[in-house]
Amino acid sequence: MDPRPRIPKRALHGVLLLDKPLGLSSNDALQKVRRLLRAEKAGHTGTLDPLATGLLPLCFGAATKFSQLNLDADKAYVATLKLGETTTTADREGEVMLRREVSFDDARLQAALQSLRGDIDQVPPMHSALKVAGQALYELARKGKEVERAARRVTIHSLELLSRDGDSMQIAVRCSKGTYIRTLAEDLGERLGCGAHLSALRRTASGPLQLEHAVTLEQLQTMDDAQRLAQLQSPDLLLADCPLIRLDGEEAGKLLAGMRRRTGAAPAARVRAFGPEPRAFLGSARVVGGELIPERLLSPVELQTLLAGALPL
Repeated sequence: MDPRPRIPKRALHGVLLLDKPLGLSSNDALQKVRRLLRAEKAGHTGTLDPLATGLLPLCFGAATKFSQLNLDADKAYVATLKLGETTTTADREGEVMLRREVSFDDARLQAALQSLRGDIDQVPPMHSALKVAGQALYELARKGKEVERAARRVTIHSLELLSRDGDSMQIAVRCSKGTYIRTLAEDLGERLGCGAHLSALRRTASGPLQLEHAVTLEQLQTMDDAQRLAQLQSPDLLLADCPLIRLDGEEAGKLLAGMRRRTGAAPAARVRAFGPEPRAFLGSARVVGGELIPERLLSPVELQTLLAGALPL
């Protein structure tokens, strides 16, 4: 029997921006942070492959109610491509299938980049978590099976060359949800006539959230409990690009009870609703026809815990 006392978990409500390290799955990273914070309930807002590093927003407690918003948001990446080689997985973890000479001029490069901007169709790679008939594609791929995949429409908002050094190229991408950067790298390589695969990937933004505000797992591990709690930000961070509406105490209570309220605010598909206290995030709502209509709300218990701030040990 382990003689050490069991440290109880606690209710925490907030968002932590993690700079995910190389080699960890998103869930492994989440569980490590969850244990450090001793949090009861946690989730993330979309996976980053073990090959990728960078911004991974982690949600705790009431913040998990709004994780889908960030999952649906645009993303930004810096991707490093190895030119002249295509692999079985379209990234560096696969076996090299074909090597070709790297020979193209700047005009061809700019034309290739332009051809991949805007709305494009992508065929999901076999080595992906997308499920077909209830089974992840990568599980089928490991068994040597390949199934037909329908192309999906995604949007590449921007695609720019950052640098090139011989057969290595770095690009910056801002894209819609569901975009496979390894497929983008492979398609770019084909347009250049030499082939390519993804050798490194770093997520720099997710919706309004930026990597520059993230903390590393290593930094969290060296912090004491109070310092770790200080890394948690309000759940409304996931709605940072939505208008804010603040209500007085009575109106806040009625909205929190699920009641529609009259408002002079401009129509909006989604707003952040707050009570009178600075930290009193009530949840999300929309404004239609002069009415504030509640969507996802915190429970009274969640709100009280949020207002209390950092919890005692």
